[in-house]
Amino acid sequence: MTRTETQEHVPNLNAVNSHSAPSPSADRHTDSRLVRAYRADRPEVTPVWFMRQAGRSLPEYRELRVGTDMLDACLDPGMASEITLQPVRRHGVDAAIFFSDIVIPVRLAGVDVTIVPGRGPVLESPVRSAADVAALPPLDPAALQPIRDAVALTVAQLGATPLIGFAGAPYTLASYLVEGGPSREQLRTRALMKSDPETWNALLAWTATITGAFLEAQVAAGASAAQLFDSWAGSLSVADYRSHVLAHSAAAIGPAKALGVPIVHFGVGTGELLTSMREIGADVMGVDWRLPLDEASRRLGGDIPLQGNIDPALLEAPWPVLEAHVLDVLDRGRAAPAHVLNLGHGVPPETDPGVLTRIVELVHARS
Repeated sequence: MTRTETQEHVPNLNAVNSHSAPSPSADRHTDSRLVRAYRADRPEVTPVWFMRQAGRSLPEYRELRVGTDMLDACLDPGMASEITLQPVRRHGVDAAIFFSDIVIPVRLAGVDVTIVPGRGPVLESPVRSAADVAALPPLDPAALQPIRDAVALTVAQLGATPLIGFAGAPYTLASYLVEGGPSREQLRTRALMKSDPETWNALLAWTATITGAFLEAQVAAGASAAQLFDSWAGSLSVADYRSHVLAHSAAAIGPAKALGVPIVHFGVGTGELLTSMREIGADVMGVDWRLPLDEASRRLGGDIPLQGNIDPALLEAPWPVLEAHVLDVLDRGRAAPAHVLNLGHGVPPETDPGVLTRIVELVHARS
C-alpha cells in the first residue's frame, strides 16, 4: 500500500459524532469471523490478527508519529484511530486492536508516568507503601472521553471489521507502579505482595477499578470484544496467582463482560497458570509461543476457544520455515472448539510488514 493510499483513509474528525451511542446490531459484529470464533462457533476461515499489529513495524505509523509523544498519541482521538486502522488496511486482518498503552488508565487517573524511549513506562514516584496506595487518585469518568472518541471514530471507519478493546491486567499495572518501570522479575512487586497483603490488595483493587473503567469505555463506545493482557504474570507461582491476583483480574473484566462482548485473556509465560487464568471468566484464552495449542487445549479441558500462537522470532525466518510453523499452529488449533490465529506475543518493531500480510493471505487460503 502506498503512502497516498494510506492518506486517503485518514479518519475525518468531522464525519463522526463521537458522542453518539453505537448501534448494538452494527457494532457487535456477531456474524464476523472473529466474534464467531470467540463465541466457540468455528468459522469456515480462521480469523487472524496480530498483537501490536498497530505501531512500530509500520512505516506509515512511524511517519505519523514524528514529533508526538507515545502517550500523547494514544490520547489524541484522531491519531489513535488512524494508527488503529493502518494494519487493517495494509494486512487485511480480521480485527483491529485499539491502539493504546498499558499505562494509559494510570495516566488518565492523574499518576505521573512517561514513556522513555528504549525503556518503556517510567513513574516519577513508585508506589511502595500503604500511604502511597492511599494517595492514588480515583479515575474521573470524564477523563476517558478521548478513549470513547477514538473508539467511535475507529468503529465508524472499520465497517464490517470488528474492533477489540485492550487493557493491561491489574498485576501488570501494579508491577509498573511498584517497580517504577519495566522489570523482568518484579522482585519489589512480589515482595510487597507477600509481605503486606493488605496494601497489596488495596493496590490491586485500584488497578482493577481503573482497568475495568478503561475497558468498559471502549466497549460502550463500540468495541466488539476486549482483551486483558498480563505481561508479567509469568513471574508468579500458581499459588501466588490464585491467592493474590485472580480475583482482581476477574473484577477488571467485569464491567466489559457485563456489556455482553467476548473477553480474551492473555499472559506471557503463563503456560502453568492457564487453568487458573481461565477462572477469571474470560471466553477465550490467549496462549504464548511456549506451549503448543493442542496441549493448551488439553490442559483447559478442550472446551474453550484459543488465540495464538506463532513464535514472533520466526517472523525473521525464511518463508518456508515460517510457513511450516504457521500451518502447524493452524493444525494444533483444531484441538480447540475455535481458534483465532495470532502471535504468541507482539509484533517486533523490526518486522517486515510484508511478512505479516503474507501470513494473513496464507491463513485465509489454507483454513
